[in-house]
Amino acid sequence: MNSTSRLTLFFWLLISFLLIACGPALAQKSATDEPDTVILSDTLDYNDNTRESIFTGQVVMTRGEMTLYADKLVLNEDSDGFQFGTATVEQAERVLVRNEIPENFEVIEATGLRAKYNGKTDEVEMIGQAVVIKYVCGKPMDTIRGERIKYNQKSNIYQASGGSQSAGEGGRVRSLVTPSAKSEQAVADCKQPTTNP
Repeated sequence: MNSTSRLTLFFWLLISFLLIACGPALAQKSATDEPDTVILSDTLDYNDNTRESIFTGQVVMTRGEMTLYADKLVLNEDSDGFQFGTATVEQAERVLVRNEIPENFEVIEATGLRAKYNGKTDEVEMIGQAVVIKYVCGKPMDTIRGERIKYNQKSNIYQASGGSQSAGEGGRVRSLVTPSAKSEQAVADCKQPTTNP
């Protein structure tokens, strides 16, 4: 093997080592990748020392494709810049979280007496009378009812539990799952161009 071949082999071995060693660090989520958060409310109390914001009165928070509606939102930020929020209601009946996934023609609507958001893990947890409905092309497909429902906006992983405040009958978790063929048909229908008479 000549010196040029050895140098090329060494270069590719070095690149491979760096990719393996740095892979986990490169894959970690950074707060700088997060979308901006826009919040409308009647009042705002902000403490720069604790990085805590308290929004009250017809709160509407928009963050990327997610919109949250509540009477009160307490938003905290950790030292890495990730946001964590707890939303509650007093006047309204339920906290509403709506997440749009345009590329799949999907909308996830989640309601509950309280909601928690974890910006680091992209998880939303609805607590008390929790209901999560997935719409495909405007048609309701899958529904989960329980006391607590946690779902990940990126991975589409759901966890639900029952209890005394479950939206499911008898305090249990109730799930309605639509066959994937119906979802696929709804997407196909959505992709069809509309024609005016």
